[in-house]
Amino acid sequence: MGAQLRVYKRRIKSVTATKKITKAMEMIAASRIVKAQRQVVASTPYATELTRAVTAVATGSNTKHPLTTEAEAPVRAAILLITSDRGLAGGYSANAIKAAEQLTERLRGEGKEVDAYIVGRKGVSYYGFRERKVTESWTGFTDNPTYADAKKVAGPLIAAVRQDTAEGGVDELHIVFTEFISMLTQTPVQNRLLPLSLEKAAEESGTKGEILPLFDFEPSAEDVLDALLPRYVESRIYNALLQAAASKHAATRRAMKSATDNAGELIKSLSRLANAARQAEITQEISEIVGGASALADATAGSDK
Repeated sequence: MGAQLRVYKRRIKSVTATKKITKAMEMIAASRIVKAQRQVVASTPYATELTRAVTAVATGSNTKHPLTTEAEAPVRAAILLITSDRGLAGGYSANAIKAAEQLTERLRGEGKEVDAYIVGRKGVSYYGFRERKVTESWTGFTDNPTYADAKKVAGPLIAAVRQDTAEGGVDELHIVFTEFISMLTQTPVQNRLLPLSLEKAAEESGTKGEILPLFDFEPSAEDVLDALLPRYVESRIYNALLQAAASKHAATRRAMKSATDNAGELIKSLSRLANAARQAEITQEISEIVGGASALADATAGSDK
């Protein structure tokens, strides 16, 4: 076997092994998408009803609360960016980071300081490589987040909202994540969690245009909002983590399918080149045999004379 043919066979073997790996990763990602979608659907009713309750309390009272009251001159905002712990997902994390960068530039253009909170190793690595300050970060659960993970992330953010800005608190809380729309479409989105826009909250909870009933609050509307604030932030972050996980698995499936298809095309191309090299070797061997036989025949004829 010629050297060129051995090179082609070695490359075909290597690409075939890679194809098996990418195909397995594609199938794993496809199976995880279904579970992530179910979790998103299951978490939506709770978040919707909680938003409905917050809207009812806010519209039924005149209490000023960080959950619903705009600061007169906001000076600091917090951005929670949700990325992935792993790669091999195409531009999933890069697109989310780009959306967060655009939001950061807009907020700074409005004269606000921005505190970064990061979920996922990809986002942490991006900020770390550029030596940017990260107020707090979390890793290790982006593929399969739980409500306990959402509570862990929400804790420092809620504390920052409740704290006075002079002591490091924030006036606004934004979240950037990738929304799962379908198996083929996942879009990075920027949402402001706090202060809550009552009009947007009413639209999300399906109460827009409705006349909400009047309530009596005990011990007070402020205490009710204090109790709802952590639940509201936790539920929104949990839903965003689930949306991001489903989007990441869909992006991984799409990237691995593309890699598997490309590997198949490369194997076909290398097989054609290997066949051409083998044909060239066979042709050369036949030519050498024919040439040798011809030379032997000429030598024999010369000796007979």
